[in-house]
Amino acid sequence: MTTAKAHASKPRRRTIRAARTGSVAAAIGQVGPGCELFILTHGQFSLIDAIVYLSQQIGPCRLSVSTWTAGNEDLQQMATLLAAGQFTAVRWLVDRSFITRQPAYCARLRELFGDDVIRTTRSHAKFVTLRTDKLHLAIRTSMNLNHNPRMENIEISDDPALCDFLDAELARYFSEQEPGTFDAELRAGTRAPGVRTGNATGRRLYPTTPRPR
Repeated sequence: MTTAKAHASKPRRRTIRAARTGSVAAAIGQVGPGCELFILTHGQFSLIDAIVYLSQQIGPCRLSVSTWTAGNEDLQQMATLLAAGQFTAVRWLVDRSFITRQPAYCARLRELFGDDVIRTTRSHAKFVTLRTDKLHLAIRTSMNLNHNPRMENIEISDDPALCDFLDAELARYFSEQEPGTFDAELRAGTRAPGVRTGNATGRRLYPTTPRPR
């Protein structure tokens, strides 16, 4: 990305709260059509907790994740939910340095999900989309996909247009970059060493275009 891109939503009523203690369920509560939440936490729950809680509320959904880093337990939990059908499709955008900063975690990400659903770039953006035919939740957050007991913020919106905007950015990387290119500065067509191509049995590829709402 060489130029900034912006998305503007219509003004809407937002719920704002500080959650110093308590569970993810107590902090987020019930979500529904048109919801708009901004929450400050003190590290008592993580991004994976929010994803699991929200997916349990809205039912099987399509998942897109942009994160700078991810922990082993969080990755395993996501893979378990995918295998169980809680996520009907999944795709990842991670920072290109993940393979050198956290080689073991990066290897686990690739083992669990396969290169076909992973792309990389220079990124510190953390966002998630969870989409069903009725709800389109966009999460913007300071949290990575690991446990980090510090003050964090998380914003959750049912906003189809915002989800389309975020998913379109991910789709661009999937259309322009070869699977297994874990150094985004490698020349086009070059793969990182030791990468197996193809989609492993049972893994679900995220559709290239959003499903009709």
